[in-house]
Amino acid sequence: MKNRLKTIVAVMIIATITFAFNNPIDGKVEINKEKSSVTWKGYKVTGSHKGHIDLKNGVLTFDNGILTGGEFVIDMSSIENTDLEGEWKTKLEGHLKSDDFFGVDKHPTAKLVFTEVTSTGKNSYKVQGDMTIKGKTNPISFDLSVYGNKATANVKIDRTKYDVRYGSTSFFDDLQDKAIYDEFDLITDLEF
Repeated sequence: MKNRLKTIVAVMIIATITFAFNNPIDGKVEINKEKSSVTWKGYKVTGSHKGHIDLKNGVLTFDNGILTGGEFVIDMSSIENTDLEGEWKTKLEGHLKSDDFFGVDKHPTAKLVFTEVTSTGKNSYKVQGDMTIKGKTNPISFDLSVYGNKATANVKIDRTKYDVRYGSTSFFDDLQDKAIYDEFDLITDLEF
């Protein structure tokens, strides 16, 4: 009798574990904003700066465990620098929020909408999307990986396509060591 009870319990545990790992995600799942992070990194001739920016909301859409879509809204007023301190940190954050860069007063959010998702291998996808920054929308492409309830991506954005021209050698001559490169990175670690 004890062996039979042990066998039944073991079968129930194995069935529960198997069901938990073989039950694919389906439909829209909300991103957990508290457990997710978006890190930005901008580059200039003399170095780089980095920091965080908050998601206002976000969803990923799955069809039987396969990623098929997504949509994210970024809170531009949350731009924070993490590699400076004191007055320099405050100045940089203020400048990033000004009209020279992201014009946060007029454009408090940015948005990314997936327009096409193609599987490139197990857990890997090529995403085509529309990114809107400062009221301007442009197509964007990046790789995204999904493992369990986590997704990661490194998105390169050409800021000049969104009328963020400050310090760009594409628009200004003789900047020398004050030049800021046009592309910046958004490194995302999402949990849902």
